[in-house]
Amino acid sequence: MTMISSAAGQPASQRWSAGLARLLGSWANGVVVYWARREAVKTLRQMDDRALRDIGIARSQIEAAVHGVVDPTFGYSR
Repeated sequence: MTMISSAAGQPASQRWSAGLARLLGSWANGVVVYWARREAVKTLRQMDDRALRDIGIARSQIEAAVHGVVDPTFGYSR
């Protein structure tokens, strides 16, 4: 049985432009995520310690919390 790739029937210029569009889309998404995280860090740094404690993070955990790597149960006694 012969299998033909879907890219085999497309001209090289279409494959190249599709790859470029994916690359630009990925880059644009990365830029948007970067700026959103920067804004979140800025907002959290402006909060006082009590407000941060209310949402479950310490000032030293702001960067990690924005990147999603904080264990919410860390530091709590059971």
